[in-house]
Amino acid sequence: MVRKFIACTLLLAPLLVQAQKKDKALVKVASGISAEDMKKHLYIIASKEMEGRDTPSPGLEKAANYIEDHFKSLGLLPGNKDSYRQNYPLYRDSTLSSSVKVNGNTFEVFKDFQPANSNYTADIRFSETVFAGYGITDNQRDDYTNLDVAGKLVLILDGTPADYKAPAAVRGQVSPASAVGKIANASKRGAAAVLVVYNNFPRRATPQNSNWSMRGGYPARQSPLTFNISAAVAAGIMGEDAKTFFDKAKAGTLVVKTYPAQIDLSYAKSSSTTYVSNVLGLLEGTDKKDEYVVLSSHYDHVGKRGDSVIYYGADDDGSGTTGILELAQAFVEAKKAGKGPRRSILFITVSGEEKGLWGSEYYANNPVYPLDKTTVDLNIDMIGRIGTEYLKDKDSTNYVYIIGDDKLSSELAPITDQVNKTYVKMKLDRKYNDPNDPNRFYFRSDHYNFAEKGVPIIFYFNGVHADYHKPTDTPDKINYPMMAKRAQLVFYTAMEMANKEEMLKRDIKLEKPKGF
Repeated sequence: MVRKFIACTLLLAPLLVQAQKKDKALVKVASGISAEDMKKHLYIIASKEMEGRDTPSPGLEKAANYIEDHFKSLGLLPGNKDSYRQNYPLYRDSTLSSSVKVNGNTFEVFKDFQPANSNYTADIRFSETVFAGYGITDNQRDDYTNLDVAGKLVLILDGTPADYKAPAAVRGQVSPASAVGKIANASKRGAAAVLVVYNNFPRRATPQNSNWSMRGGYPARQSPLTFNISAAVAAGIMGEDAKTFFDKAKAGTLVVKTYPAQIDLSYAKSSSTTYVSNVLGLLEGTDKKDEYVVLSSHYDHVGKRGDSVIYYGADDDGSGTTGILELAQAFVEAKKAGKGPRRSILFITVSGEEKGLWGSEYYANNPVYPLDKTTVDLNIDMIGRIGTEYLKDKDSTNYVYIIGDDKLSSELAPITDQVNKTYVKMKLDRKYNDPNDPNRFYFRSDHYNFAEKGVPIIFYFNGVHADYHKPTDTPDKINYPMMAKRAQLVFYTAMEMANKEEMLKRDIKLEKPKGF
């Protein structure tokens, strides 16, 4: 498949390059994507007032307002029916109270136990506890062999045996030896509640608030009521066996068994819901307006620490967001000049990327416009800096990493090369196209949620630098002329996709790394 694709590319690319001549009107429009305008926008998006644009936060909402106002000022149509916003919910739980009693003895929170944030409000009693070792089930071992724990209280150990080797990681799955993996395993077997024994109590008292989550609101099934407990609580349940508990654990001589004990577990929480948004603007095409080119970036970052340390996120991804603002203006100007796109252009800036590609996942699962009518997603995530690998390169200000154009569509890479050769003449570095690249950048930004749905994508990226995810990622460190040139490449490429007679072929199966 790879050899065949390369051969076709080599045969097709010269024909495409010869067939295209530089459109002077488009060059004039693209020149409006300027370093000066980019600097103006980015100093606002990555300003102190935006407070690092955490998801959710007041700063994120300020950034969303700024993007929406810009789309309105350009005359873009609302991208979500009558709204420029696509809202989606986030959920968070806060602990109100919790208690653990064993045979009438009341234990102290943080000193002897701590409730897990996944708990639900409940009061529950048990007359016995099933000890299930480390609670691990994988291709090497099953600590639940011959144990029936359905509807019962299960006691398991934190950590792993000394000789344990975790199986290869699989994307989207947690390690069966992790705390989450162990609880999931107990839940699968029908456990009503779980006690996990740790050897590091007492713990420092901290507010029992979970982080905001996109998935915490309405689970398909509840996890078991879960508490992390100390060796003292375990001793109350196991009696004499608890004296050699951890020594036997290290030696691998623990025996699974059932312990009689009267155990009272209580937990109460409050739940909060908030909403964040993707910001969408639409430029209608002409004769192919019911087909779409998506231009995307994420406008969130990682927020602030305390009141003084702000993670400005100028490059990540203030640069991509600024690129979207400038691209929107360029396409509007092209349409005014009679050079508008045949397909409609959806400009979308998403939130929650830093938390797990939330906003783009929500759009991909709830698309405003049909994904089978979306010819491509061109995603911009970090285009304002020189990556570490290029700091000493002679092409340090004339390159961009192109990720994903060799996947899903055999037409995408030749068109990318053709457009670049005709208009911009940058070095297109495809180093990260290898699906087994250890950085796995192809799977780490918003384009991937489109790719998983079969939409061809290109990810534009300048590479990681010393200020990545640090408070020092500030707008004064951006190379604005270079950033403008990269955005111009996206403009020309998007226009080519928008005016192509047919949508891009989807003729390559998505490759994933081993273990994904």
